[in-house]
Formats: sequence, C-alpha cells, structure tokens
Amino acid sequence: MIGKTLLSAVLCAAMGWAAPTQAKEAAVRCANLIYAGTQTSRCFSDEFLSAVQRESTIATERRFKSVKLDSEELFAFPFVVMTGEKEFYLSAKERENLKKYLTRGGFLLASAGCSSKEWDQSFRREMRQVLPDRKLGRISMDHAIFKTVKTIKDLKLSHGGSDPYLEGIENDGKTVVIYSAQGLNDTAHTVGCCCCGGNEIINSMEVNVNILVYALTH
Repeated sequence: MIGKTLLSAVLCAAMGWAAPTQAKEAAVRCANLIYAGTQTSRCFSDEFLSAVQRESTIATERRFKSVKLDSEELFAFPFVVMTGEKEFYLSAKERENLKKYLTRGGFLLASAGCSSKEWDQSFRREMRQVLPDRKLGRISMDHAIFKTVKTIKDLKLSHGGSDPYLEGIENDGKTVVIYSAQGLNDTAHTVGCCCCGGNEIINSMEVNVNILVYALTH
C-alpha cells in the first residue's frame, strides 16, 4: 500500500498541484458535486471516507466538500461524487470542466439514487457528450476495484431483482468513471434518507471504500 506522504506526492504530480509539506495537508479531500445549476446529492453517505482511513494507510478528510462542477475549485479534488434522482442537463461549462477533469487525473463516482430512471438516462446522455469517444462498459467482478481493500464477490440489492453491476469509463488504460444504475448511497449511514422508492446496493460502503482506494493508487 502506498504511504500517506508518497500517495499525496503522486496525486499532486498527476494533477499539477503543489506538494503538501505537513501531514495534515496530505489528507485526501473528496467533493460532492453541485451540477446543472443547483442539483446535488443530499443522501450520499461519506462514512466510507472514515472507513478508508481506518482500513488503509491513506489519510482522508472525513466529510465531503460541496463543489460546483463549473468552478476551478473542482481541480483541487482527486475524487468526486455525483448522484441524484431526477432529470438534469449540464451546461456547456460543466461539460467542458468534467472532460478536462477526467482526462487530467480526476476520478468520478456516480450513481442513480433510488434507481432513478430519469437520472440514469440523463447521466448516460451527458457522458456521451462529455467523452464522446469513450463508452460506459460493464465492469467484471475480477476488476481491481473489487479487491483493493475488501474482497467483494457480489453486489447485493436492497429489494432484490436482476443481478446488479457497475459500469466504467477508461482513460489511458485507467478507469476514471465508475457508475451504478442502482444507488451506491449507503443510506444506512445517513440521517433522514432512504431508498424506499428503488433499489440500493446494500454493501455499498465496502464498494465505495474499494473504489476510492483504487482511484488513489492506480
């Protein structure tokens, strides 16, 4: 496993940031995106950030920072989360920023909250515009994201149904987008949130831990 100082230096070099000089500054920061004007996730648990710190040598900040997709602040975060439950359209600036972010070392974790069909359709449409030469493809269960920290043999749905799976987009041989059409929100660790209207991957905290560690070490 990459140590905290080395990991921070690698991330800084990849994104063109200045290297931190103190241990506190080396903590990995993750963003919760504000997109399509005012849409954002209000029910995506950040508990997996604490779990990563407990179960690896990676230091993390314990809470998401809300960041606008069309802002320059986006590029200060190596890992961002995007989710929601209704139709949306990104602005031209948001699409431009997201493309630049994903092709310069950033990583996006996205999921349709409560299996929202409207959000799923919107996300697929937007990704075709952001990265027209790359397609979402099904991720096999032997991918590194299923064994970086936890060994995950299957994905489990809260309401059952067809076998769930994750999809991804690669850039230069590395997965830079991971998407789930079912919720990865881990609402068991949120207050006032649930997925009663649709499916949720109930082992999502373990999945999200693995995804973050993969994003930071590959």
